[in-house]
Amino acid sequence: MSNPLTQKLASLANFSPDDADALDRLCRNTFDIRAGRDLIRVGDRSEQVFLLLDGWACRYKDLPDGKRQILAYLIPGDLCDPHIFIFEEMDHSIRALGDARVAAIPKQVILDLTDRYPALARGFWWSALVDEAISREWLVNVAQRDSYTRMAHLFCEMWLRMCQVDLARDGTFDLPVTQEQLGDTLGITPIHVNRVLQRMRAEGLISTNRRQLTIHDVDALQDAAEFDPRYLHLDARTPA
Repeated sequence: MSNPLTQKLASLANFSPDDADALDRLCRNTFDIRAGRDLIRVGDRSEQVFLLLDGWACRYKDLPDGKRQILAYLIPGDLCDPHIFIFEEMDHSIRALGDARVAAIPKQVILDLTDRYPALARGFWWSALVDEAISREWLVNVAQRDSYTRMAHLFCEMWLRMCQVDLARDGTFDLPVTQEQLGDTLGITPIHVNRVLQRMRAEGLISTNRRQLTIHDVDALQDAAEFDPRYLHLDARTPA
């Protein structure tokens, strides 16, 4: 498959060759964005949808006191708010976490695509519902789990999501996230992040090297995370 969106949605829905070709055509208008640059900011009006082809990005909100909450991670194959043009303005920002390649898709292209290809429309809706399920799980993670379990849960989720688009090998995948950014995600300080990472390394669960994470014992990490992957709906497929 020629792009990660095709691969992601094909794991959720049964597509014809015409459906796959239509998805591939979404990748014609691409651009590169440097790490730390925003794709879109709070208050912006979006007339296009962004598709992440390579690299990671995050949704985030900044507070008046300078604190930041990371609300979601976006990986290759993720559409950044496919229906955002319905709203007058953005209520959050999206930033590249590392150097990334992005396709910019005009809103009319998305509307035409969903009108002409019902299977793709169902795939987009399915993907949006999974995004909502992930947001609910992140809320539970920050509100109810301790810091060790939070981090283990996040790593299990990102490993499975990277596997879905064939970007994980033998438990290893890119994790272009700093300890400060992990803290902004999990609601803990960078010092606490470092302590949790050291504990996981000492227990033989993970190792890190040059912005990559390796999970050495997936089952043990899932047990530590009390991880139930059903919210990712990776085994379900919509009919053609």
